[in-house]
Amino acid sequence: MKIDFKPSQRATLGVEWELTVVDLATLEQVPEAHRVLDGVEDPVNGPIRAEYLRSMIELVSGVHTSVGGVVSEMDALMHHVIESLEPHGLAVMAMGAHPFADPAQQQPVKKAQYRRVRERNGWWGGQMAVNGVHIHAGVDDRSKALPVTYGLARFIPYFIALSASSPFWMGTDTAFASQRTMMFQQLPTNGLPYHMSSWKEFERYATELEGVGMIQSPSEIRWDVRPSTFGTVENRSMDCVPTVFEIGALAALTQCLVEWMSRELDAGREIERLAFWFMRENKWRAARYGLGAEVVTPRPHEHTLALREGLLHWLQRLEPIADELGCSSQLADCVELVHRGPSYVRQRRVATATDGDLSAVLRATISETMGGRPHFKDS
Repeated sequence: MKIDFKPSQRATLGVEWELTVVDLATLEQVPEAHRVLDGVEDPVNGPIRAEYLRSMIELVSGVHTSVGGVVSEMDALMHHVIESLEPHGLAVMAMGAHPFADPAQQQPVKKAQYRRVRERNGWWGGQMAVNGVHIHAGVDDRSKALPVTYGLARFIPYFIALSASSPFWMGTDTAFASQRTMMFQQLPTNGLPYHMSSWKEFERYATELEGVGMIQSPSEIRWDVRPSTFGTVENRSMDCVPTVFEIGALAALTQCLVEWMSRELDAGREIERLAFWFMRENKWRAARYGLGAEVVTPRPHEHTLALREGLLHWLQRLEPIADELGCSSQLADCVELVHRGPSYVRQRRVATATDGDLSAVLRATISETMGGRPHFKDS
């Protein structure tokens, strides 16, 4: 299978933000995405698109050279969605998963690829009422695509911890920060990328999957981080987050890490790798414990440290790059999230304060989305 990769402008960004439509009276997830999609010019390739379920939409940015540009566009698109839904008594939910709805009640859009996902994966296919954020970062040379893919995958625990927004599932606190992570990896081509030494090896891998009927196109290789035909590396590891504030923070971290790796490769240095089995363990720990996880790091030799400590170290290390790219304030927002709480922390605070009322949790998160900023404890 031939897979094209046309290099793109370095340090560019694009974001995909998956969202769910809910009824404001019942707070149930409802198949009313058409209330938004009927009013857009191109619901297939435009900035507001249909998604896997009839209750989902996706906001897709253009290509931006700055995090600020991405945030501005996402903010405008979100306000359009909110205004389209409000007259119908509907709202948008920006969380990794609905906290109490039954995912099996949701129906896929009538599209062959989505029908295959539902049918092939049986019970698991019927559980995929989950939302994520995907961030594309431009890569200026195809030879960098796979090293950056595997390199960025090493940092997945940080992205999971910062974005985790699905602690509740069908009315239960799962004890995980990101239940979405655990659900989404059940599909056969999902999960961590495999280390590959050349583009030919990647094409051979895709050919082999096609040959045994696992995929019909490269887009069905749904790794947590993957090279894209757009000339980008796509970070798909994150839960959907409630606010444009968090979109900006995650975009800044992605942009800075990819630029740091690109500079390492330009200087003739290899991007330091972590063994696949440790990356898998780190992903699980981050999904389970969020910022409270202990993760395995490669330096000075394999040992564990607090995820929070490692994340703060890298945020400080990336500050000079953020300054050059003009995203210092958004990278600093990651620090604020570490200290004041990602969505899963904020949701559990509301649940504790309301004696486990998940409707209150959902309403608080919807309010965050409408305001564009997290409701931190002392806000």
